[in-house]
Amino acid sequence: MTTALLLIDVQRDMLDPPNPVPGHAEIRRALECLLESARDARAFVIYVQNDGSPGDPDEPHTPGWDLSFSPLRDDLVIRKSRADSFTNEALGEALASKRIDRVVVAGMQSNYCISATCRGALSRGLKVVLASGAHATYDEGMSASAIADRVEEELVKEGAEVVPFTRIEFI
Repeated sequence: MTTALLLIDVQRDMLDPPNPVPGHAEIRRALECLLESARDARAFVIYVQNDGSPGDPDEPHTPGWDLSFSPLRDDLVIRKSRADSFTNEALGEALASKRIDRVVVAGMQSNYCISATCRGALSRGLKVVLASGAHATYDEGMSASAIADRVEEELVKEGAEVVPFTRIEFI
């Protein structure tokens, strides 16, 4: 089994002031930990960067659109404008070319792009590991943490594995 790390929408508009997700400092540390583990294991790292609409905090080529971490030379950066990252065919092609059959998913937002990308990966026959504690969203009718918990429960029922980010192994 070959594993890749998918960092979904890990962009400044959600991890940095003025309007970061609740618990952004803890989420940043969790993402850093995952990234370090992936790099230590020489796993393929893919950054998925959301292209917001004009005027959105993640409008392309604005400060909020910038990635929160600097990709390395062998990392892949792809862009998307829809919730499911697999709508950009380059993602599926890159995973297939490297014979990736397992993806670790982390980033933003739990109830939108994270859940849609996990479902997209599952529909393509990939094993999906959602990194618990390394994905986040905003409060929307319920707390962000309750939303994240609900997303995890739903995805487990659909075939994803949910593992605390500290226990994820890149194989």
